[in-house]
Amino acid sequence: MHYLWPAPWSLFGLALGAVMLAGGGRVRRVQGALEFSGGALTRCPGHTSAITFGHVILGRSAAGLDALRAHEQVHVRQYERWGPFFVPAYLAEGAWQWLRGHGAYRDNRFEREAQRQEAKAHPIKLPATEPAPPGRRRTAPLGGSER
Repeated sequence: MHYLWPAPWSLFGLALGAVMLAGGGRVRRVQGALEFSGGALTRCPGHTSAITFGHVILGRSAAGLDALRAHEQVHVRQYERWGPFFVPAYLAEGAWQWLRGHGAYRDNRFEREAQRQEAKAHPIKLPATEPAPPGRRRTAPLGGSER
């Protein structure tokens, strides 16, 4: 059922993926989703590195898909839960956030869920601080203040 419920959007994604393949793109199956990269999408304007439709993830590059996999896989699971209603729910949530004066993308609850998972998959590793030489204070990392 998890493939059938989001199938209308997966078919839409497959159609876009076929255009990417015709333009020299590539496809691979990863974690139950088809990932299309390169081809026509690399020439599209905008800042989107990847977008998900059902069980199809479209990305500008394979390396970009590798970096965004945890995030995009959350969207795959969201499609599995919401099925054909995911895109209308996503757009309605973005509109609601925008009307409230928030970011339609950044504050969208679907994106926040994906960003949380992405942060778990790729935690930020801060550089370790070295002890200060005798007689000198250690400086705080990244311009922060010491307490």
